[in-house]
Amino acid sequence: MNAPARAWYAALQQVARVLFVLVFGIRVFGREHLPRRGGVLVVSNHQSYLDPILAAVGMPRPFHPMARASLFRIRVFAWLIRSLQAFPVRRGSADMTAVREAVRRLKDGAVVLVFPEGTRTRDGSIGPLRAGPVLLARRAGVPILPIVIDGAFEAWPRTRTLPRPHRIRVACGRPVSAERSARDDADRIVETLRGEMLALQRRLRSTARMERR
Repeated sequence: MNAPARAWYAALQQVARVLFVLVFGIRVFGREHLPRRGGVLVVSNHQSYLDPILAAVGMPRPFHPMARASLFRIRVFAWLIRSLQAFPVRRGSADMTAVREAVRRLKDGAVVLVFPEGTRTRDGSIGPLRAGPVLLARRAGVPILPIVIDGAFEAWPRTRTLPRPHRIRVACGRPVSAERSARDDADRIVETLRGEMLALQRRLRSTARMERR
């Protein structure tokens, strides 16, 4: 990112951070697990339309979301999300253009964000993860960082047209090293990532229950 792009990203990130604290009381845990330099593939659960912002808003490095291609059909919105480093991927197909772009960005040292469930949850749970992101990280030679968002489903489920205030928490887990993702079976890495994400979700929900007392 050049200097103007970094300044624009930082300004909008700060606006979003203030807004999300006021509306959702957002708190972010474990941001120290995000490597401070070099390419990183971030995998997150998918609860709402807000997730690309929620995953990145409290992080010390810009995120580059891989977003579904249909979001780029509206010219003004496409300009906005591209200015925030998003790039398109066609769902339901082997989009090699998106894969090459993700690998290029990762090799250039970017933090790329993907949602390996493939679609938003219907009940707030974390569904099965696809193995594609593991293969992506393997091609780029980068670590994989799991992130969990919780509370966004209650704030903006698939059945609602607009979001509503609800407490949201975000947590970063322990990264899977580039060496391990290159060495181990992809399905085993997927199991590790999902297990870490489920544990993070349990901790976030336990913390939320204690905060309500």
